[in-house]
Amino acid sequence: MTSELTHFNENEGAKMVDIAEKPLTKRTAKASCFVKLRPDVVEAVRNNSTPKGNPMEVAKIAGIMGAKKTSELIPLCHQLNLSKVGIDTELADNGVRIVGTAVTTGQTGVEMEALTAVSIAALAVYDMCKALQRDIEISDIRLEAKEGGIRGDYKRQE
Repeated sequence: MTSELTHFNENEGAKMVDIAEKPLTKRTAKASCFVKLRPDVVEAVRNNSTPKGNPMEVAKIAGIMGAKKTSELIPLCHQLNLSKVGIDTELADNGVRIVGTAVTTGQTGVEMEALTAVSIAALAVYDMCKALQRDIEISDIRLEAKEGGIRGDYKRQE
């Protein structure tokens, strides 16, 4: 790993990394997070009886939209042509687990897009359930795996 800070110039000013010479390769990233809910709110989600509608479906759409807007939200991210964004939601006894996958063929990775996707999906669940619970917690936002790129593959070890 290099000790050079890639997002700062010689005067310590912020800069976007030049990826012009990097080859196009397929890159995939998977991220996850958890939205902690009380059992009664989980039951309302399960029964599709939350006041605003189905949080699980809204979260999927929000996550896809979030991934597509990543470069607008994170200042030094490159704009990517995403070929796929998938959001999976799973209801647990104490909340919702969200897993997002982003895929591109490009010159830089899609980790930030996958992380943004699950973060925005979690915020959508929060918004859809806040009428039932004010102390919702979003936790464990993390990269689970990535494939492609010059630094190779990564898979989180438990």
